Amino acid sequence: MRPDSEAIAEQVFVALADPSRRAILAALAAEGPSTATDLAARLPISRQAITKHLTLLSEAGLVIAEPGERRRVRYRVHSAPMQVAQQFLAALARDWDGPLGALRDHLDRAATAEEERP
Repeated sequence: MRPDSEAIAEQVFVALADPSRRAILAALAAEGPSTATDLAARLPISRQAITKHLTLLSEAGLVIAEPGERRRVRYRVHSAPMQVAQQFLAALARDWDGPLGALRDHLDRAATAEEERP
């Protein structure tokens, strides 16, 4: 994985580590673009906290701010960074598949040998 992809994945993981940010992303994914005020009305999070979380989500590239009428900013989900993080996890899983399979085979052989002893 390229170093810039690793940096993107790291930002995504940091952003998703907070349950409030995950709730905000889930709300945006389910109900479409929303303002911080709209999100505060639907979630048990203050508008000020939502604004701070949206800033971090925006810095991670997970949401995009779209200027609207009367200086209201609507936020929408941007999935590209999430896909980079998914690719990172898939590569990590591939790296573990071989050693874990070998360990399983070894343990299976050991259990079979133990069962065959008189």
